[in-house]
Amino acid sequence: MVDISAENPVTDNPARHRFELAEGGEVAFATYRREADRWFINHVEAPPALRGTGTAGRLMQGVLAPARAAGVKVVPVCGYARAYMQRHREYADLEV
Repeated sequence: MVDISAENPVTDNPARHRFELAEGGEVAFATYRREADRWFINHVEAPPALRGTGTAGRLMQGVLAPARAAGVKVVPVCGYARAYMQRHREYADLEV
């Protein structure tokens, strides 16, 4: 696993094709597929114990910040990822 940034606990687990965020002994994750200059976010999932705590939002921040730093576009295939990006227009420049 590769730590995305010192300030963000989201890690990239390339062996499992997903970003992960561990909180409270549980792991939320976003599966992805990388293709040239695009990251496809296929599925975002938080365990039941983490739902409603903002974990999935923090996970998305931890996915989108490195996407911006890498200069790639994000294709939110997952309904949650799409809704998150629509609610947080500060990431509009990342959308395809």
